[in-house]
Amino acid sequence: MSLSTTPERNIVIIGGGIIGCTTAYYLSSHPLFNSNISKITLLEASRDGAAQGASGKAGGLVAKWAYPSELVDVSFSEHARLAEKHCGISRWGWRFVGCGSWEGHGELSGEADSGVGKGGARKSLEKTLGLKGDFKKTRQQLGLPDDLDWVREELTTAYSPMSPPGDTAQVHPYLFTTSMLSLAQERDVQFVQGKATAVNIDKDTKAVSGVTYIPADSSEPKSISATHVIVAAGVWSPKLIPRLPIEGTRAHSITIRPTPDTTISPYVLFTEIELQGVSRRTARASPEIYARPDNEVYCCGPGDNSPVPDTVDDVMVDQHACDDIREHVASISTQLREGVVEKRQACFLPIARGGGPIVGEAKSVAKGLIIATGHTCWGICNAPGTAKAIAELVMDGKITCANLKALDPSRYL
Repeated sequence: MSLSTTPERNIVIIGGGIIGCTTAYYLSSHPLFNSNISKITLLEASRDGAAQGASGKAGGLVAKWAYPSELVDVSFSEHARLAEKHCGISRWGWRFVGCGSWEGHGELSGEADSGVGKGGARKSLEKTLGLKGDFKKTRQQLGLPDDLDWVREELTTAYSPMSPPGDTAQVHPYLFTTSMLSLAQERDVQFVQGKATAVNIDKDTKAVSGVTYIPADSSEPKSISATHVIVAAGVWSPKLIPRLPIEGTRAHSITIRPTPDTTISPYVLFTEIELQGVSRRTARASPEIYARPDNEVYCCGPGDNSPVPDTVDDVMVDQHACDDIREHVASISTQLREGVVEKRQACFLPIARGGGPIVGEAKSVAKGLIIATGHTCWGICNAPGTAKAIAELVMDGKITCANLKALDPSRYL
């Protein structure tokens, strides 16, 4: 189909996180997109702009061993391609990293609890479920790599690499998300700040007709006409499509800036720490630690099942949970103990009950309604594969980059 015969498409993407922004980029980059006859609008509820939820507060891990494989197989190579095309190394911190499992003792300098946020019970982030086989039972006790010098060797019981070289990489999630948005805006994507309140459906055609929203600077509802509506609002997606089986897991994290004379080598560690020190209220902790290219270190604790607030701007941060994470990682690393905590934050990960994520057209609800949510802890990793599939669905009429039948909304709606 030539551009001259391309039908008019008015596409509204709800959600300015990693999925929404990357989808905007892929749609606007598609050969059949013609900004003279079609329009893409990205609608984001936060008053602070894009990437204010998990997309800006995640670890940014990109792994061949992530899940589901249908998306990973597309996403990993797309991440590498995007980084090469758009200077991702300098623009959003793309690089390959070592990834390992560390076990040992921690020496606390003060009180510490479990790291679970107030108002919710502990909930696993289940990030290592994609690893092949029973990893914990088969790993061997190995010494630390020579360049992994920022954890205390005398506290180490066991270390094992979790993936071969080249199978694990990272991005800075906020920089990647906002870069995707910026690149999409260069291709005439319109960014609108406002809270979507309804997906409008034509009763006669049973197709989407638009989106109603409340602008960030007004209380008067407005509407945007649409031929396609893509719901990529993470844990807030069920507010628009109530039948979506999406739950939220809150995760706390901190970032630490080591002293200027300290260099943190490029490793991601999944830890199991037996705590020793002043506090005996918690026997073990399992923080994840991500060294970033700018010498920032990201650390996250367990999740919890606290209620999802009305908007991303209403997410509450439990300072005590953040302090616990700091104590846990400092208990095994002098460099992290001596560093300064720069950010204390929390976000909600979207979890699809019964599996997920959910990617595809929700034909049982309305023609032109497309769902892209439920990516758990792997939204950063799987955004390019999801976006490529959605762009093919909207522009070509079918998904060809992968077989996503197992993720189709018909399984849930």
